[in-house]
Amino acid sequence: QVHLVESGGGLVQSGGSLRLSCATSGFSFSSYAMSWYRQAPGKERELVCTITSLGVSISVKDSVKGRFTISRDNAKNTVYLRMNSLRPDDTGVYYCSAAWGTARYWGQGTQVTVSS
Repeated sequence: QVHLVESGGGLVQSGGSLRLSCATSGFSFSSYAMSWYRQAPGKERELVCTITSLGVSISVKDSVKGRFTISRDNAKNTVYLRMNSLRPDDTGVYYCSAAWGTARYWGQGTQVTVSS
């Protein structure tokens, strides 16, 4: 069975940091591009950043460039998102996803709340 399990979310003050983890199993992790999405209350889910199967990272959302870093550990089948200098508008549910060809897998998300 395919599993993607996010962890590391929580409540932090503005300016703080968090590291999210997404532990996966049940598929060929090293062949998949991995991404982090987020969804703020009342908003559409948006792509934050992606890391390819070769380890090339792409910061998609301008507002997180320089603050968020995606990485992967193929030996652990895990992808990470390091978030620094958090702002209240970073608040939302953060989702891990895996993509290869037509295959798409999603985790259940982890809540990140940044207080003023």
